[in-house]
Amino acid sequence: MIPYLWIKAIHVAAVLIFIAGLFAQSVAVAAGRRGDRGTGALVSHWDRRVTVPAMLLVWLTGATIAVDGGWFASPWLWGKLAIVVALTALHGVQSGRLRRIRRGEQLRLRIAPEHTAIGIAVAAAIIAILVVAKPV
Repeated sequence: MIPYLWIKAIHVAAVLIFIAGLFAQSVAVAAGRRGDRGTGALVSHWDRRVTVPAMLLVWLTGATIAVDGGWFASPWLWGKLAIVVALTALHGVQSGRLRRIRRGEQLRLRIAPEHTAIGIAVAAAIIAILVVAKPV
């Protein structure tokens, strides 16, 4: 069995890679909106090879840590999980946008990719606060 600290370290590393991938997707969507299909293709390749495995590792190691720590009764964990579900959904939405950009489709976005990036940063900060402070 892998020691707890190693699982936690792998989780943190995977989270960093996943969040970086979400930022890269936002930049690629913004570039694609301006007609740059190459950036979208490059980020999509990175996404499949790096970001998606990191996201799966985040879920696997996070669940392992939560079970090991007995934290499923903790409200802070449910708040964190809600944000992680939203970030996972955002990943899927942005992946779809990048696919449409590669096909040459015009995107109509309600929220600018620049604002999406701000949301990712805020979500990551809230998660960090919840994990470290473990309020309530």
